Amino acid sequence: MKKYQVVGIGNAVVDVITQCDDSFLEQMGIGKGIMQLIETERAQLLYASMKDRVQAPGGSVANTLAGLGSLGLRTGFIGRVHDDALGRFYAQAMTDDGTDFVNAPVPGGELPTSRSMIFVTPDGERSMNTYLGISAELGPDDVPEDVASDAEIVFLEGYLFDKDKGKEAFIRLARTCRAAGGKAGISISDPFCVERHRDDFLNLIENEMDFVIGNEAEIRSLFQNNDLDADLARVSAICPLVVCTRSGDGVTIIRDGARTDVPVDRVVPVDATGAGDQFAAGFLYGLATGADMATAGRMGCVAAGEVISHMGARPEANLLQLFRRSNLT
Repeated sequence: MKKYQVVGIGNAVVDVITQCDDSFLEQMGIGKGIMQLIETERAQLLYASMKDRVQAPGGSVANTLAGLGSLGLRTGFIGRVHDDALGRFYAQAMTDDGTDFVNAPVPGGELPTSRSMIFVTPDGERSMNTYLGISAELGPDDVPEDVASDAEIVFLEGYLFDKDKGKEAFIRLARTCRAAGGKAGISISDPFCVERHRDDFLNLIENEMDFVIGNEAEIRSLFQNNDLDADLARVSAICPLVVCTRSGDGVTIIRDGARTDVPVDRVVPVDATGAGDQFAAGFLYGLATGADMATAGRMGCVAAGEVISHMGARPEANLLQLFRRSNLT
């Protein structure tokens, strides 16, 4: 038995949340209801301006691992944080949630710990200001070989694909895991990232991955046309397992050429943040525990449905109990 059932690699971002009014947004020049990327000086200014802030470990794959940890799987996370207050908080919070944070915070790191500063106004709008920081500097030297080889599944976050050393880290993790008998997969994460690195994405999926998970827009971005069925056929020709989420239209899974369509119960979300991350958690739980594809897909839908029923990107209810109520375990 390997030490880890799932190891993820991705951005280690602290979510920092505070409440404010519209006049504060205007005073600080914060765009309401949108996400903006910011630089170091701006990040430090906004962080210092936040009163009664609440902090939580975030990042797409890290959120998925939190879901898997809550389901009882053995998980580890490869990420890069500075040895500063936020970095130490992030590493400890991941550990407290049951996931090994396998990289020690970097002393004298080149940049501060990554953070997304979220200002919530009384109308519920979330205005996000994201500083990528040291997390975006993750490279192959941050991938411990013993962790990669001792994982049954490794899961990669597409957001990290913008830098060459991020790509190199992915390849090292995937190859080391697969050489030891494990499986590697990727969350596409962002169609705009695909557009910037399409050839590299397709090469990675074809030559290094055992599975790929993406939503309809992300799958379409791989081939630049408007025929989803054709795109699914093309990506399934180069990857053994393809999972496509289609919002209220359900989920399509193609494994070794066999297609499974999973319906979803339509609900009005309270907060759609983390829906894709928790779908991945449910699906990967099914994959890691040997479930058939229909069951794994339904597990993903149940987990996603739970997280959109409340604020925040991580589950609050017991997912295993929800699976049992849906006759999935």
